[in-house]
Amino acid sequence: MGIFKDNGVVYKAADDIDLGPDSDEFYLRANVKAPRMAGLLVKVFAWLLESPILGGMLLYFLKKNNLIHKLVSFAELQEEPLFVPLHPHQGDEEKETIYIHPNAPPQEKIEEAAKCLGSFENEQEPRIPQPSFHRWTLLDYATSYKSGETTPTKVAERFIACAKESSDMSFFINYCIDDILSQAAESTLRHQRGEAISVLDGVPVAVKDEIDCMPYPTTGGTKWMQKVRECRNDAYCVKCLRSCGAIIVGKTNMHELGAGISGINPHYGAARNPYNRSKITGGSSSGSAAVVAAGLCPLALGVDGGGSVRLPAALCGVVGFKPTFSRVPHQGVLPINYTIGMVGILAATVEDALIAYAAIAGADESATIAVPRVGLPLLKSANYMSDHIKIARYGKWFDDCTDDIKACCSNAVAKLSDKYGWKTVEVTIPEIEVMRLSHYTTIGSECSNSIKSYLQNVNKEEIGWDVRVGLAVYDSFDSNEYLNAQKMRRRQLQFHEKIFSVADVIVTPTVGVTAYTIKDDAMNTGELDYINGAALVRYQIAGNFLGLPAVTVPVGYDSNGLPIGLQFIGKPWSESLLIYIASAMQALCISGCKKPEVFYDMLAKE
Repeated sequence: MGIFKDNGVVYKAADDIDLGPDSDEFYLRANVKAPRMAGLLVKVFAWLLESPILGGMLLYFLKKNNLIHKLVSFAELQEEPLFVPLHPHQGDEEKETIYIHPNAPPQEKIEEAAKCLGSFENEQEPRIPQPSFHRWTLLDYATSYKSGETTPTKVAERFIACAKESSDMSFFINYCIDDILSQAAESTLRHQRGEAISVLDGVPVAVKDEIDCMPYPTTGGTKWMQKVRECRNDAYCVKCLRSCGAIIVGKTNMHELGAGISGINPHYGAARNPYNRSKITGGSSSGSAAVVAAGLCPLALGVDGGGSVRLPAALCGVVGFKPTFSRVPHQGVLPINYTIGMVGILAATVEDALIAYAAIAGADESATIAVPRVGLPLLKSANYMSDHIKIARYGKWFDDCTDDIKACCSNAVAKLSDKYGWKTVEVTIPEIEVMRLSHYTTIGSECSNSIKSYLQNVNKEEIGWDVRVGLAVYDSFDSNEYLNAQKMRRRQLQFHEKIFSVADVIVTPTVGVTAYTIKDDAMNTGELDYINGAALVRYQIAGNFLGLPAVTVPVGYDSNGLPIGLQFIGKPWSESLLIYIASAMQALCISGCKKPEVFYDMLAKE
């Protein structure tokens, strides 16, 4: 780089860093130096970045001013790079947990998951809604079908009517009425014969348009992906749900290529938040979060590469669950990145997330390590006060959010201590902002590499302007930057392993800000809002960069009535414990659940 080389940070060895509550490690807030851009401004910026000479100079100063050069590009790290966040299983198993072989049939795993919740076999009537608002669960659908109060066909017809009615919300990219009705008719016959496959039989499930699902093309939120890549079969996760009788109702909207976190898509519309239609859903699994929040589906699939499941789940007031890296086989998911993304679940309740997790968890054949058995917690007999859960909290990081979020999430953590006697352990997690920049370097490099061959056959005019800017930045990362990012990945994993030696989980708010307003100038070009973007992903990165499981649970609302989520990050393969903790948190907060501005009752009596 010659005269353009900047001085980088020389990092101390990870073993020499104090992770205690009184550590003198400095908490660096996100140092984002980029104005919001949309409309003509983002077009001009894209043109400049794509120019051979000016583009290189702009990218240099963009990376320099946002500290990528200082903290990543020219940094000196002693750690060896860690290219893939695979975690050998330590052999530990949780108490009060059922364990199943990962290659067991999905129907068998769902049956075991249902046992964890208690049986609905003896219920003669569908569950009566609680006094406060709550969304219908998978077991509510199952009992309604079993009692004959409604049928999958009636639900499918109502879904189609509501999907049409909500078209201005831009929840879906594609759905096929004939296919939905055909699936529903088959499910209805099974229920009439008393031969339902599982509690998922006849339940509407939506799928993010990053996941292969017949008979639909997979667009990845673009106007061109389906032209250069053919969808030939269901993805592994879709096959699992379909084999359990789920009705796959269509492909949900997403941020184009997953290259942003607002959910504003210039090709298919901005997915709108059911709690306030003028606000974003978050992304990139924007439509999947919205359809669950709006009651159209109790369950949806997303892909989480930078909080892309948990972030929109929090903004839309639903549960978002991302398992350990390689826990869910990735076959049939767009290869946008290699070591960051993971199929995740958006659900009405923690219990629904558990059932879906049981169905899609498996053993990825491409993984080079042995994948442990699937653990399912016995929630029906949970006695939260009998456990001595330790929750790690990094105060400076936890508090780096809006006042409403800080107060709401702090109150939720205090409830866990007051009601169950769980202990909060104060810790320090160094270099959070460096991890964010290293993750950005990694996901950008992998995205650029993975789609380069596709773009050779694509007209640039078909790509959204905000994504063109992102791709220009992604393409600027070199091998040294990528290697340093992977060294930071190993370093951060060492920090987190030490934290997990003194605590069971790490707790954070899920996002640093609640849903912000969709502006008109972004509708045709998308937008670049790196300040809000950094705040939204602030607590997401460890789950993706380090391959750790994480879950977000709705715990309240801000002063404008917008949802707030609390996140728990777990040790590798600790999904059972995470679901248990999320269930405990949900039990303390679900009574305060508020009905969204846009909501559809799929089980309403006619």
